[in-house]
Amino acid sequence: MNQTDAQSLASNPMAHLTDPAAWQKWLSEMAPPALPMTSALVDAAAQIDAATLEGLRVSYLQRAAQLWQDLATMKTPELHDRRFAAPEWRANPLAAFSAASYLLNAEFLTAMADAVAAPHREQQKIRFAVQQMVDALSPANFLATNPEAQQKLIDSKGESLTRGLKNMLADMQKGRISLSDESAFEVGRNVATTAGQVVYENPLFQLIQYTPLTGQVHRVPLLMVPPCINKFYILDLQPENSVVRYAVEQGNTVFLVSWRNPDQALAGISWDDYVERGAIEALKVTQDISGSDKVNAFGFCVGGTIMASALAVLAARGEQPAASLTLLTTLLDFEDTGVLDVFIDEQQVAQRERALAKGGLMPGRDLATTFSSLRPNDLVWNYVQSNYLKGNEPPPFDLLYWNSDSTNLPGPMFCFYLRNMYLENRLRVPGGLTTAGAAVDLGAIAAPVFIYGSKEDHIVPPAAAYKSLGLLNPGHPARNRFVLGASGHIAGVINPASKGKRSYWTAPAAVPAVPAAKPATRSAKGKGRAQAAAPASYDAWLAGATEHKGSWWGEWAIFLAENGGDRVPARTALGNARFAPIEPAPGRYVKVRAD
Repeated sequence: MNQTDAQSLASNPMAHLTDPAAWQKWLSEMAPPALPMTSALVDAAAQIDAATLEGLRVSYLQRAAQLWQDLATMKTPELHDRRFAAPEWRANPLAAFSAASYLLNAEFLTAMADAVAAPHREQQKIRFAVQQMVDALSPANFLATNPEAQQKLIDSKGESLTRGLKNMLADMQKGRISLSDESAFEVGRNVATTAGQVVYENPLFQLIQYTPLTGQVHRVPLLMVPPCINKFYILDLQPENSVVRYAVEQGNTVFLVSWRNPDQALAGISWDDYVERGAIEALKVTQDISGSDKVNAFGFCVGGTIMASALAVLAARGEQPAASLTLLTTLLDFEDTGVLDVFIDEQQVAQRERALAKGGLMPGRDLATTFSSLRPNDLVWNYVQSNYLKGNEPPPFDLLYWNSDSTNLPGPMFCFYLRNMYLENRLRVPGGLTTAGAAVDLGAIAAPVFIYGSKEDHIVPPAAAYKSLGLLNPGHPARNRFVLGASGHIAGVINPASKGKRSYWTAPAAVPAVPAAKPATRSAKGKGRAQAAAPASYDAWLAGATEHKGSWWGEWAIFLAENGGDRVPARTALGNARFAPIEPAPGRYVKVRAD
């Protein structure tokens, strides 16, 4: 922008921006130098329908003019955003105007991003980049523009600033933002406290058997495989919200895989190892100790992907160990991976492969940063404001303590997972993926299935979780059951039945069929399979679903009981002669931190 244009804009900005040509010139010349991330949006402006862009421009100018008029008359604008809910924002007209201007500009930029005509994945990347920028530039994130932080600075006579700087320096040393008072928790003392014994271990995992809490138990044991991206104790936080303890209380003999937090000794571990030496080995030990040929299999998030892969591998070998399969917020069809799509393309995956495919570790800190970026206001900027600008100490919160207890991933395993699942979506295709020497066909798993999705999940969208029903038990949809819970990826799962909070949705199991994915190759036995039947779409299911108050855990307990066999006296001694107890639960592996 030359000097004449700058003087014109400064002297009469509103009149300048009512000229469409000047508006386009301002967008193209002013945004890139100051905000490099905005340049992608500016370039994309050419892909926005002209009428849509003009409508956005007119709306913006009208609202901006009204905002200036309110400022001139000292009328405090309405701030419908929880970041600006404190009374200090309304007590200071300039602060209120700053917040209102920010919200208007944020809405305009977001609307522009949404209006870009681009393929879905590219549009998501633009939307994500703009949202990151918009969230970062909130006036609440800076001491100079945050009246709450300024008032606390005055009231504390500078102590809040001193504490804030101390908190920031401590977090810089840790390499992450503190979300909780981490001194308040200790694994095995007040989180992960359900009683049991480690009855098996190898370099990849420990297997925990939990002490029964009922006089009789179902003959068929339950084997739980949690995600390896975080620690297992998200399923065993406190007694009152522990999925593990709840399952034990329902009369199940519960076994659980506690993954090792990989170090350099495991830097060469592959996806095949997690399936063969992880889930399959855990299944066999569970069968041996329980004396049951059948096991109620359970997988959560990537743990569900691993468990389903393991059962498909065993099916290819002629084995069917599962009495049932439970999948919580699990992806088997990776066509829709929600916001994570922005991190998945050939260039990004190839970059990871060059660095890690032949060995190395994907740091847990990097994974944690990625997931935090999906909800930056909740998991980043909220704590920047509280911990640094206001000098507050984060309160103790078990779930956020767990969230900060990240784990590394072996490079070869991580790269295989990225390419074959997220990028190329091979798992859903019968025979499209070879794991542990077997062609994987999820449709070959012969067991009733309970699939849970969370309605507001940003990691495993409920529609994506629902697609698993089209891959499992082909031709027999009545063997599959889908339950939807309120809230997100974690909070939806950890919704204890005793609290009576939130809600869940159910619908009849038998639903209309739609064509399944076509096989890319023949199955491992060389025999083709007729087109499988898959349930109707998630939207169609939801339209016919019934909402219930409370937790979905009771529905799951009924499912386990239906597939748990008859009741037998509970064993007081854990393990057996071959697999004697090694140490009390939760074991050593879960206590190793990635920091």
